[in-house]
Amino acid sequence: MAGITGSTTAPTAPPAAAAVSASERAYRQLRDEILDGVLAPGAGLLEVEQSDRIGVSRTPLRAAIARLIADGLVAGRAGRGFMVTEMSVDSIHELYELRRALEEHAARIAATRRDPHVFLELRDQFRTAPELLLQGEAGLHRYYELIDDFDDALDAAVGNPFLVTALANVRTHLARIRRLARHNPARLRAAAAEHLLIIEAIVAGDTSLAAHATHVHLHQSLSNVLAALEANPAAQAD
Repeated sequence: MAGITGSTTAPTAPPAAAAVSASERAYRQLRDEILDGVLAPGAGLLEVEQSDRIGVSRTPLRAAIARLIADGLVAGRAGRGFMVTEMSVDSIHELYELRRALEEHAARIAATRRDPHVFLELRDQFRTAPELLLQGEAGLHRYYELIDDFDDALDAAVGNPFLVTALANVRTHLARIRRLARHNPARLRAAAAEHLLIIEAIVAGDTSLAAHATHVHLHQSLSNVLAALEANPAAQAD
């Protein structure tokens, strides 16, 4: 028995666990590249090419692509392979239709269920946004972190998992078009002021103002996106 015990080797991770890890890694890398614009709308995704590039086998890659298809970020391509979904003017209008329905309702709910202290802290942080936007890429990164903090606080205040899931799906696609305003300081400053008004309405518990401020923000955001696309039509495929 002693001899048998002494020959025991350390357990290894089961192959299934390794495959799941590879699939998750492929999913995260492809998703990040799509949202950051590294993989542009319309870009082809061939299994062999992407497997080699990412360093995973084709089985976990297929699982990752299946998740991206479910996210609406990838679609099948005529012939063979897959492609990053296009970002057309029509699809942007459709996204904003959904944003208005979800986000205005979420703002109303948040104004009734919020923890005022959370939003008071957010208010103080958003008041620093104009200064952040003067600090180059580091400040811009912090500004977008504030936007994420606002989204998290809104989700927590809403407390409705179905609505939160729907909002998360919308934000996934929003990340793709947010790049159009990334280097427009005037629009970013205006957006920060719009967020501040939403926050102040939520703090005050004013449901109508919270919804209206959200409506104005979304209107301005959509107008800016469409203007950017009109000025640079190639951005739809960049």
